[in-house]
Amino acid sequence: MIDLVADLGEGFGAYRMGSDSDLLDIVSSANIACGFHAGDPDIMNTTVAECAGRGVGVGAHPSFPDLRGFGRRAMDLTEDEVRNDVVYQLGALSAFAAFHGTRVSHLAPHGKLGNLVAVRPDYAAAVAEAAARVDGELIVVAQEGELATAARARGLRVALVGIVDRAYQEDGTLVPRGRPGAVLHDPEAIVERTVRMVREGKISTVAGTDIDIEADTVLLHGDNPGAVDLARSIRSALTAAGVRIAPLADVLAAKRPVA
Repeated sequence: MIDLVADLGEGFGAYRMGSDSDLLDIVSSANIACGFHAGDPDIMNTTVAECAGRGVGVGAHPSFPDLRGFGRRAMDLTEDEVRNDVVYQLGALSAFAAFHGTRVSHLAPHGKLGNLVAVRPDYAAAVAEAAARVDGELIVVAQEGELATAARARGLRVALVGIVDRAYQEDGTLVPRGRPGAVLHDPEAIVERTVRMVREGKISTVAGTDIDIEADTVLLHGDNPGAVDLARSIRSALTAAGVRIAPLADVLAAKRPVA
């Protein structure tokens, strides 16, 4: 069993990115931009409404306040500033969720914030505290690292994410985007590594070695040409391999039931 999630609602004003409507037919969960790297009130409202109507899990995708850089640049913020920025964004999305009769079920930091919370204890603590104090039922989506540790310490459920179109290093971290080969483009290779990740718990690294990987959710990027076709191929291949696609909360309940 696996959850399929995509980053959605990442337009701004008159600008649109990706094919959200098409991806919503494929995924079981959505990471929705909360206005700091992308998204605005109208886009947030529309995206949450479509998720609610299709039974797709709603997730907050908070970022550094970096609209111009799409949240992909490092910012030298204090722990308190990171916490308050996450609370602000989570609060905004939660209001739209309540308006549409649903709730935010998970939180997945975006971009550079998402990279740094894996290795910086102060930023990880800020995000985990924001999530725990706003809604202790939230699932925190992360790779193994500082955020996963901080979230578990605060009693939050953690869902481990596999990112199938990004290259992995031998320590299990992603190759930084600025390096050659950081993003994979061969659809057949991406589909194959996704099925292997889910079924075998293995992924190949840039060094040519295999490492163990646990994934509760697979991230499907939708902001590049061919992304929707690739997402459909991934879902089809997983289903053919006997994998059930289900919302994140169902996956965690099946894999790690509460005693």
